[in-house]
Amino acid sequence: MGKLSEMPNIGKVVEEQLIEVGLDTPEKLIEAGSEEAWIKLKGIDPSSCLMKLYGLEGAVRGIKKKDLPQDVKEKLKDFYNNYK
Repeated sequence: MGKLSEMPNIGKVVEEQLIEVGLDTPEKLIEAGSEEAWIKLKGIDPSSCLMKLYGLEGAVRGIKKKDLPQDVKEKLKDFYNNYK
């Protein structure tokens, strides 16, 4: 599938963080899913925010985070608020 940075919403910093937590391929990120990946990133980067979670979900779906359906954003926001 290529490199993580070739996925939507995944820049160099997030790519490096994903590799650090063992999600070093797009396939591993997709298999883990956005919520599990975000929890792992939160463990090494306490500043991980809701926008990062949206970005991860967009990457998993192959779309920009701004294009996530509203119901998906609401579900992710609930997850984020319950995790804090």
